Order: sequence, then structure tokens, then C-alpha cells
Amino acid sequence: MHNDDLWQAVQNRDKTMDRAFVYGVVTTGVYCRPSCSARRARRENVRFFATPAEAAEAGLRPCKRCHPLEQWRHDPDIAQLLDLCAFIEAAPESLPDGTALAKRSGLDVFQLNRLFKRHLAITPGDYIEGVRLGRIKRALRKSASVTDAVYDAGLGSSRGLYERAPRALGMTPRQYRAGGAGLDISHAIGDTPLGLACIGATDRGICYLQFGDDRATLLAQLAAEYPHARLLPMTDTAQPAFDAWMRALNAHLEGHLPNPDLPLDIRGSAFQMRVWNYLRTIPYGEVVSYGEAATAIDAPRATRALASACAKNRIAVLIPCHRVIRGDGDMGGYRWGLERKRTLIDGERRSNTKRNG
Repeated sequence: MHNDDLWQAVQNRDKTMDRAFVYGVVTTGVYCRPSCSARRARRENVRFFATPAEAAEAGLRPCKRCHPLEQWRHDPDIAQLLDLCAFIEAAPESLPDGTALAKRSGLDVFQLNRLFKRHLAITPGDYIEGVRLGRIKRALRKSASVTDAVYDAGLGSSRGLYERAPRALGMTPRQYRAGGAGLDISHAIGDTPLGLACIGATDRGICYLQFGDDRATLLAQLAAEYPHARLLPMTDTAQPAFDAWMRALNAHLEGHLPNPDLPLDIRGSAFQMRVWNYLRTIPYGEVVSYGEAATAIDAPRATRALASACAKNRIAVLIPCHRVIRGDGDMGGYRWGLERKRTLIDGERRSNTKRNG
């Protein structure tokens, strides 16, 4: 079928097409059945796939509203996968590990990993951890105290909860129970070779670094990124740390400090974290294509989803999304402007030439 026909089926929420194809939304990283009741995405953000496996290979995950995999139970692999997922989610307290899943499925570890990655774009361990973190979130919302939540989530001790909280919640357990209202982000603005830069930081490190042309816009963007946090000007006691970060940032931008070692508080989806962690491994002064980056994270068809993750990066330069360009050598996109991207790439190459020359 032509893409226009597929789009019309999505527009009509045509249930008769639910086993014919799935559609993905690159801005949300989710794929759905045509009849999904979720708010319709913009056409330019939609991609069509013949099977869920193709959507997962592109880095998309199944929608939690319409559960598209359920429509493909006629596929023995998907039926087995759904059985394993139900087995994990039904576990009362102690969640099964990979060994238990392999025993239940009759697959070896390699085959089990391939089954999950093919249709869900994650490993069995990722899925188990996702179920565990979901229980943590529900327990924190419903339990009378954090201590009660520990046992309601089946963790056995508070250590597991606090170890997982920064990655799972983006804040401490108590802040999550309060809806994020207690999360403090200190911020300050300084001058750099690329213009004004706003740095926002929690007590764990830098969570926000953006470039802009005026202070009001930078602060408005910070508020939009963290609408439920309490945004505070950098305090006098924190000013020395901010000044040190700005000196390191400027030294890096001027080519004197290729690998600044600054504390980061990174938060995002599982796929975004895969992308951002990979970006930090790209050597200073080098670039890769979106296709090469997608292959490096074991998602070779996820170039659009990878580009979306780059565009949603909140920590400019320190998570160097500027080092990813198009395969034909074109700069591609950059949320802080192509001129800044070109300046960063050219500057790093010049610095490498001087350093190695």
C-alpha cells in the first residue's frame, strides 16, 4: 500500500488494518497500531513499518496505550515474547532473572536477548529493570512513606531504591513523591566563545547547558525543560563551582581542554541514554554519520530516532551531539544553530591539528 493509504488508515483509526502495519512517531520514540486512540501525531513525524520488528529495529518501543504487539500474536516469536513479559510482570516480589526466563522459554541467553531486542529494542534485563522501576514509582505514589515503598516495591532495603532513583526518576524518591516540586535546579548565565550559555545544576551535577542570544530566552527554555522543578539563581556558596565549570567550558571551546571532566546529571529514556552515552565516546575532533552512530548503538535502522535523541540533548557540548553529521558530509541539524555546530567541529579539528602537528 502507498504511504498515503496507510496515513488515511491512521487518520480513520481503522481497526481492520491493525494486523497490516504499525506506525511510529519519531518525536516520541513509540510505535502504535493504526487504531490507537492516542492523539494523532503530525504527518512529518510519522513512519510506517510492515511489522513491529521493523519498528523496534528503528529504535521505537511499543505504545503502552494500544499494545500493538497483541495484534501480532499469530507470530510464534511474539506470542512467546508476550508470555515471557506477562511472566515477569506477574512475579509477586522477586522478579525473575535471565536464567529463569531462559528456562521458561527453552532458549539460550543469546536467543533470548535476540528475541527481546528484535521486537522491543531492549534486552530482557532492561525489561525486568523497567518493571522493577515501574513498581518503585507506583509504590512511591501510593505508600505512606518511602520506607513503606521499599517493601511495597519488593526491594527489601532502601539501598536499592536510592541507587535506582536518579536514573529512574530524575530526582530523589522523596522528591518524586512530592511530584518533583522539591527538586532544586540552580542556574547561572555566562559568556562563552559561542555566545551566552546557561548552566543548570542539581546537587548531582550539570543537568542543563544551553546556548542562546539573550538571558530571558535562556531562562524561559530552562523553565520549559523542567516545569515542575524549583529554579533558583546560583547561590553565593555555589558560585565558585559554577565559575570553575565556566572556565572549563571556555577552555574546552578554545581548544585547550579536549576532555573536560565535569559532573553531569543526565536523565532521559532508555534509548536516549544509549545515544547520549555513545556520543560521549566520540573522540574530540572527530565526527560520525547518523548511520554510523546508529550502527554503533546496535540499532542500524534507527537513524531518525537517533537524530531525535540528539535534538533533545539538554547538555550542549559536554554531550557532544555536534559530532554527528549526515552521511553525505552535510552538517545536519543542531538545536543551537548550524553556525555554532560548524564552529565547534572546525575548532576541534584545528586544535587536534596543532596538538598533533
